[in-house]
Amino acid sequence: MISLRSKTTKISKATLLAAALSLSAPLAANADETHAKSMLKAMSDYMAAQQMISFGYDTNLEVVTSDHQKLLFASSGTAALSRPDKIRATRDGGFASVEMIFDGKTLTLLGKNANLYAQAEVPGDLDHLIDELRDKFHRPVPGADLLTSNVYDVLMDGVTDIKDLGSGVIGGTECDHLAFRAKEVDWQIWIAQGESPYPCRYVITSKEVDQGPQYSVQVRDWKVGSEVAADDFAFKNTTDAKKVEATELTDTDELPSQFSPGGNQ
Repeated sequence: MISLRSKTTKISKATLLAAALSLSAPLAANADETHAKSMLKAMSDYMAAQQMISFGYDTNLEVVTSDHQKLLFASSGTAALSRPDKIRATRDGGFASVEMIFDGKTLTLLGKNANLYAQAEVPGDLDHLIDELRDKFHRPVPGADLLTSNVYDVLMDGVTDIKDLGSGVIGGTECDHLAFRAKEVDWQIWIAQGESPYPCRYVITSKEVDQGPQYSVQVRDWKVGSEVAADDFAFKNTTDAKKVEATELTDTDELPSQFSPGGNQ
């Protein structure tokens, strides 16, 4: 004789187990997403609170040629900024050596190879400068999102998926590793653990381009506050560079001319 009570109990246990298993993955994912958001927000708040910042950086920019070959171009540079409206940044690569200086009013771009410079009046804060460089001068600064006054809102715009990938080590610093997806790009960020949650590495993957080329920037020699060397952020023409119009200031990109728009790729 089969006991209805025992059969029902077995079914109930099996049903509960299945329900628990079906719920465990979404709950874990939601917990990871919440934790990832909190770590990114902590980094954003920390960055915004720093009045003086300086660091060195190394970049890698991937390009996919018309015959589907993926190539990697590397550059290095330095940056120092004083919130809300001053920055000095350099970039040295195999094809260009460039310096950008902004004193809150005047933007100066110096092409060291050709010893030429161009200037424009762009009064405003660093957020405004980044927007003007992208929209008006068509010279977007890769990775500049990390220097805005509200990194969290800028980076989270359009994000559809978030993953907490645990920890990793960048340049000897233990970091939290987060991954995000949006419509046109995937991006990852490694954030230093501890009291100074600065971005150690930032990687952007272009999803709508063949082979998904990436741009990455890795930060080193991070300094804030009194650790930052004094700088008046004024342009000093120590090399007697010739002043030209911005349109005449060429060879300032991270890519050789044949990979620029209209070049033979």
